[in-house]
Amino acid sequence: MKKTMASACLLALSALSAAQASIVTYETGFSTAAAQSSAAAYLSTVKTALSTGKNSAKVSSWDNLSNNTVFHNSSNSNVASLTTIDFFVSASQAGSWSLRSGVDFGKGGAMFLDGQALGFSSADMWWANSYANTSGIFQFSNINLSAGQHKLELVGLESCCDGGQQGQFSIKGAGYQTFSNFDGLGNQVPEPASLALLGLAFTAMGLSGGRRRR
Repeated sequence: MKKTMASACLLALSALSAAQASIVTYETGFSTAAAQSSAAAYLSTVKTALSTGKNSAKVSSWDNLSNNTVFHNSSNSNVASLTTIDFFVSASQAGSWSLRSGVDFGKGGAMFLDGQALGFSSADMWWANSYANTSGIFQFSNINLSAGQHKLELVGLESCCDGGQQGQFSIKGAGYQTFSNFDGLGNQVPEPASLALLGLAFTAMGLSGGRRRR
């Protein structure tokens, strides 16, 4: 019985370890809203569009994300999108970070870190898959990130043609890496199934111990 319970615990802990990476969530909805005048207005407008009906998926990498590529939706016009990255910064990774994202937002968009606006643009943005096109990207440097859990959000409005988007990070001046399930960043938000498995294992161990004492 002890071996069985130990195996169950090891399996649960293994599942938790497997979840130690950035969680990338991509959501899209329909919106004909015009360009907005602030980062907060973009966030509110996109979230309103998503509340009336949305596509949502956890994806393996923040690379080439669009309504078409992720949801195989033939509609590529009037798209409101929200990309959310949940990631964990270890003590050794804490310090100066740089963040950048190449986008296709015909009516502009905004980026937020831990609920605070990093910046926004109400211009027509298209990076054409090159960070050299500075009018089509968001880029922020010298961001002091402490150890712990963080959330990055990108919102935008696209009127036509819905091109692929990408998001990357650089730690302490190192080369840029794309946010993904294998980017080397931890995450302290375990998947629900892993939590349930761990809870069942420990419950079973407790019941077994109670029977032996009686």
